[in-house]
Amino acid sequence: MEDVDPRKTFHVLPRRWVVERIFAWLGKCRRLSRDYEALPETTEMLVHLAMIRLMVRRLAREPLELSWR
Repeated sequence: MEDVDPRKTFHVLPRRWVVERIFAWLGKCRRLSRDYEALPETTEMLVHLAMIRLMVRRLAREPLELSWR
């Protein structure tokens, strides 16, 4: 068997889907869908606001009714 360079072989990155999902959530925000901002601090602030909005909306949802209770 010949030696294979580990840098050239395919490896699944663990939990990559989590990062891609977050990027999709951020892409739904109009100002974050393109690179409009001149300062990285502004973009960072908008990312924080987008995630706060997402979490507040999730917390404000009505809890699920469990039928077995």
